[in-house]
Amino acid sequence: MGASAPAGRSRGGFTTKLHLSADGRCRPLSLVVTPGQRADRTQLEPVLEKIRVPQPGPGRPRKKPDNLAADKAR
Repeated sequence: MGASAPAGRSRGGFTTKLHLSADGRCRPLSLVVTPGQRADRTQLEPVLEKIRVPQPGPGRPRKKPDNLAADKAR
């Protein structure tokens, strides 16, 4: 792993967490990788900021979801 790779350290070795957003069909919309010891609840905003849904035709990609569901950590 390089110096820029997000890796946490535990007794078992290096750890990472994947924070993912997906649409209603379980297709990934955004992904944030953090060290394993980073708190989940701090990553909701960065995950939502990375969402970009291409529009058919001209225009900016959508960034705001119509609905949001999250687990307890969020």
